[in-house]
Amino acid sequence: MKLGFFTMPIHPLGKDWRTSLREDREAFILADELGFAEGYAGEHATDQAENITSCTIFIASLIHATRRMKLGTGTVNMPNSHPAAVAAEIAMLDHMLDGRFIFGISPGGLLSDAEVFGNLDANRNEMFLECINQVLAIWQGEPPYNLRGKYWTVVCERQFMPEIGQGFLPKPLQRPHPPIVVTAVAPFSKGVTEAAARGWEPISANFLMPQWVKSHWPKYVEGCERAGRPADPANWRVAKSIFVADDDKTARAYATDPDSPYRFYYKQLFTKLKANGRVELFKTHRDQPDDEVTLDKIVDQLIIYGTPNKVADEILAYREKVGDFGTLLYAGKDWADPALGKRSMVLLAEQVIPKVNAAIGSPAQAAE
Repeated sequence: MKLGFFTMPIHPLGKDWRTSLREDREAFILADELGFAEGYAGEHATDQAENITSCTIFIASLIHATRRMKLGTGTVNMPNSHPAAVAAEIAMLDHMLDGRFIFGISPGGLLSDAEVFGNLDANRNEMFLECINQVLAIWQGEPPYNLRGKYWTVVCERQFMPEIGQGFLPKPLQRPHPPIVVTAVAPFSKGVTEAAARGWEPISANFLMPQWVKSHWPKYVEGCERAGRPADPANWRVAKSIFVADDDKTARAYATDPDSPYRFYYKQLFTKLKANGRVELFKTHRDQPDDEVTLDKIVDQLIIYGTPNKVADEILAYREKVGDFGTLLYAGKDWADPALGKRSMVLLAEQVIPKVNAAIGSPAQAAE
């Protein structure tokens, strides 16, 4: 099992933006130093708590501050951007990272963003598909461009001047394009199947109950079978809220107390998703009454916390519930206590994951 990092940071309202962004960067830099394989940053334009407004700009700030870790958009909210702008920005970022880049995409989940960008009442899934299809067509094709869709038009014919290089949209370093990942936020996600059929890989969100995460694997297999390619668990990424401390008392308090950054994180998500009619994501079964879903139960069921031994045991138990997956994405939270926030990442990388991998064993060991 590889270790990665995924943050759609949710910071306290009123916290100095400079401090939040600095700590978000420090988390990525620390993850790189600890040997995390990859790291993703989300983006939202209209949320004071989730205050990375552009994941591409944020990732660009990490290019020379990280060495080994692949960096990914988590995600570019495609309906909110013009496909030509996405194609050009991502191509440049891929070159700046020397190919150390993963392209995470989604229709976007924050409805205030959708309203601001004028697509609140639109079919955002349809917009998402048109946008990524045009981005891929730009990268695969050559000018002069003449791409016409329902939502966007990408045309450069009258001002195409090949003799001086005018009218060319850039292509990424990785060909035909960087690896593409999609975040799955629904039980039995049809999007996972469609993504797998196109050669893309899934990330299961850290706010889904284990049974809903488990439902993603069969959908991934279905898509891979349609495309005639093997369904490899190594390509499945699962995000999880984890906190590791040197003693159980500290871990429990930091993860569950009323002023816990983990509790605040899920309070924000629960409030938004409930308002959007998506409370089922926090249910343990689909016919569970809405009023049985409480913040206390969400915190109790979705956060793994404790000492390294306890956390390793719980990760292994979680893996038994959802199935084998290749990368565990540590879900970033606000550093209410920077020392404890950093210590959690260190303990996870240096003590927890080695124990987990020793317990899992290699395929060769499992066959013996």
